[in-house]
Amino acid sequence: MNETASPSERYRQGIATRRAVLGDAHVERAIAATTEFDRPFQELITEAAWGHVWSRPALTRRERSIVTIALLAALGQDDEVAMHVRATANTGATREDICEALLHVAIYAGVPAANHAIKIAKQAFAQMDAEKAA
Repeated sequence: MNETASPSERYRQGIATRRAVLGDAHVERAIAATTEFDRPFQELITEAAWGHVWSRPALTRRERSIVTIALLAALGQDDEVAMHVRATANTGATREDICEALLHVAIYAGVPAANHAIKIAKQAFAQMDAEKAA
């Protein structure tokens, strides 16, 4: 938030949800990398995506995680797919959930999009497994 303004309740809820889903380390890196140029964008996604949408009670974090990964895969947002696959460690979405979501992507958004997202998910899972084993 702007240093002269106190954070809104929506921002406070958003940062808490963002930390719960993506992890403190990820959020701290994002905050540390924020500049005056992208501060408005960071505030927007914290309030809108995390404070409003991800914090709503109608879907669980697991369900939101599955939907988000499918949408990002369909849109070809590779970095975001990888980030949200890693976040499944915090949301409760399983590898089977992600597999099923990417099957939907294949049918509704195209086989190439799903194939590429599967490659990204496999890499993210391998990285997660390696970190867990270390």
